Amino acid sequence: MKRTCIIIICLLRIFTTHGQSQKLNSFPLSAVRILNGPFLEAQQTDMKYMLELDPDRLLAPYLREAGIEPQKPTYGNWENTGLDGHTAGHYLSALSNMYAATGDQQILDRLNYMLDWLEKCQHKSGDGYIGGVPGGKAMWKEIAAGKINAGSFSLNDKWVPLYNIHKPFAGLIDAYQLTGSQKAKEILQKYAAWAYQLTAGLTDAQIQEMLRSEHGGMNEVFADVSAITGDSRYLALARKFSHHVILEPLLQKKDVLTGMHANTQIPKVIGFMRVAELSNDKSWEDAAGFFWETVVKNRTVSIGGNSVSEHFNPSEDFSSMMESREGPETCNSYNMLKLTRHLFLAHPAASYIDYYERTLYNHILSSQSPTGGFVYFTPMRPGHYKVYSKPQEGFWCCVGSGLENHGKYGELIYAHNEKDLFVNLFMASKLEWKEKKMSLVQQTTFPEQDHTSLSLKLAKSETFTIHFRYPGWLAKNEMTVKVNGKKQLVEVDSASYISLNRKWKSGDVIDIHLPMHTQAEFLPDGSDYVSFVHGPIVLAASMGTADLAGLKANGDRMAHIANGPLLSVEDAPLMIADRNSIAKGITDENLPMTFKAANMIYQQEYKGLELVPFYKLNETRYMVYWPFTNPENLPALLNARKEKAAAAFALDAITVDKVSTGEQQPESDHGFKGENTWEGVFKDRHFRTGTGWFSYILKNPESKASGIRLTYFGKESDRNFEIYANDVLLETVKLEGNRGDHFYDVTYALPDDRKQLEIVIKLVARPGSSIAAIYELRLLK
Repeated sequence: MKRTCIIIICLLRIFTTHGQSQKLNSFPLSAVRILNGPFLEAQQTDMKYMLELDPDRLLAPYLREAGIEPQKPTYGNWENTGLDGHTAGHYLSALSNMYAATGDQQILDRLNYMLDWLEKCQHKSGDGYIGGVPGGKAMWKEIAAGKINAGSFSLNDKWVPLYNIHKPFAGLIDAYQLTGSQKAKEILQKYAAWAYQLTAGLTDAQIQEMLRSEHGGMNEVFADVSAITGDSRYLALARKFSHHVILEPLLQKKDVLTGMHANTQIPKVIGFMRVAELSNDKSWEDAAGFFWETVVKNRTVSIGGNSVSEHFNPSEDFSSMMESREGPETCNSYNMLKLTRHLFLAHPAASYIDYYERTLYNHILSSQSPTGGFVYFTPMRPGHYKVYSKPQEGFWCCVGSGLENHGKYGELIYAHNEKDLFVNLFMASKLEWKEKKMSLVQQTTFPEQDHTSLSLKLAKSETFTIHFRYPGWLAKNEMTVKVNGKKQLVEVDSASYISLNRKWKSGDVIDIHLPMHTQAEFLPDGSDYVSFVHGPIVLAASMGTADLAGLKANGDRMAHIANGPLLSVEDAPLMIADRNSIAKGITDENLPMTFKAANMIYQQEYKGLELVPFYKLNETRYMVYWPFTNPENLPALLNARKEKAAAAFALDAITVDKVSTGEQQPESDHGFKGENTWEGVFKDRHFRTGTGWFSYILKNPESKASGIRLTYFGKESDRNFEIYANDVLLETVKLEGNRGDHFYDVTYALPDDRKQLEIVIKLVARPGSSIAAIYELRLLK
């Protein structure tokens, strides 16, 4: 079957088996142990990192807000700039995962310490509330009274407080479900009762207004609370906390995701699926399935990640993906894997696991340095690099989800129904199926070698079926299966699994051969960039370690972005080949998972580059996607690339700081404030406008700024507003709509005194008018 994107192979299988296959159960993390290999190494690295964190500093915001003197000062970075306490919620989940996955007593002791203090905070609060939101108690009282002022990343002038409290909610659920902690359950029940009471007097419309602000998976946690307590009121609350702006289009099978903040939406959809599971709501389940399909099929790159600068780029235009420093966000893949797990267990199909495997190996595994530290953005821009956190300084959202990621590798290697076993992933591991008094050990060095071996130990011989995933990256009739050395006749079913039904006995050994091939994968928009995948493993090339500015991030607000010099697209390796035969140019170097493309690479200096698994490339610049062209188009391409690169570099060279207006994280990073202002998307570009005012704080570290540049749209008219820099009026602007059907830039000179290290830019609407839609703001030198 001809295909351009392996990760979406066999999507139709989902629908041919939908409603026909029996639902599965996952094994508890405690039933699976990861054995030697890259995943065990990553798990151990994660455990070391989480034990380096100081629980008293993570807990400090909770104690402060409860009126208890903190034991130690709070951490910095996101932990003292408004999102105080979010990491502690992730930490509860991470500790719970890691204890279940390893049984390590240090981890359990740390978890119990956290829970003891949260219990004290809850008792002191007196109403069930726990949280680190600065001034949260007063804000929640406003909410309860119906005083709601919501923006995409603020609620009543607080930085996404619902998103913030979602983390301890989820952490308590994990602590109870993964470790059996009754204390966690008791704290959770009181916390949920507080939330229920908080919203009891709000109308559905008021709750929907509140949900304009990023709120994580609050609908999911209320559904979980309902399942844990048996109280149907929380399932009803989960429905109320399901955001209709995203739900309604999905129910109608409409993709309106372009321009949306990506990771705001994914947790909502997990919640839709969780509500569907508990209420048997097929329409909501189908909405979640449609979301998964369109994100995986139309909005995902080869490593399994999605989004640019945290937002869904146009599905028909991935140019920003190739140009931006801010590629796929780790949190997005963390949440997409959660959604995939729910969908697979409801409707078992190998296509879900194909995506799961692809993302696990290539995005999640690569998002942690072998020496410790988590990645926020994984740039796809040719020749760029990733930035890693440090334990005492980086507290981004992707540090929180990163702490969780590497402790739960065992959650979907295997699954089961009442009688049968499903083997989904080829990963060295040991399974204990206590109910059947059976254990299984899977020994493999996959993907270094293309086979795996599974040995069984049973209390007594028993007849049942073992189902093995037939991966989408295998050609037809390529998988071979032997039991005790004897080749088996197998068939692939409609869900792309093969089944062995027999009377199994202790000591039986199953050997599986999984021949891998190198495939070319193009971007979903069909543009002239290509990545290469061997089996499920994305191949990439190291481009060296020059100019890795900020590789290990400090505590600065925007240190998670790789702000070192960009490699010019003109200077990036270029492949010359025909699209239909480009994969044939990848040659095997007779070393495990090592390849070259010397015959296709245009520049002589790059012909020696080696392609290896992307997850092995750390603390280096890299190539995942390669620009390519055929020989006939080469001269025109080189000329166009030169002109575009020159313009981009000229602008980058004079840019001191910039704000991507209307985008959540860039605005938050620049101290956004405003009244009567709102954001939107036009022609796939974000903007901010309003009838009041808004402001940003821009950095001017070398005191060289001389002007600010604003980007407008040419046809916008009847706009009259003022621009201030540090309270000095720079310009009164009137737009007449006479600049054509395109975006354009205007630069305004700053006052002569440029010594300020920070410059506050404020835009104020004139009486009776409004501020123009501002698409970008740059501070220039």
